[in-house]
Amino acid sequence: MASLVPAPLARPIVAFTPLVGSLAVPLVVPLLMVRVGIGAGVLAAVVLSCLWIAAMLSSSELPEHG
Repeated sequence: MASLVPAPLARPIVAFTPLVGSLAVPLVVPLLMVRVGIGAGVLAAVVLSCLWIAAMLSSSELPEHG
């Protein structure tokens, strides 16, 4: 299966996807819990975590199986 991202852009995306997610989730979720409510924080945690995992899986560099 071919990558969805061109090769020159793939390395920075692969490198920054875990970093962005690991910083965004712990910052956004508590802020939403304080300002909006616990339900919004829990929903944000679920949605952000799912998007983060999907982005990491779609940008991962896995060997081809043949």
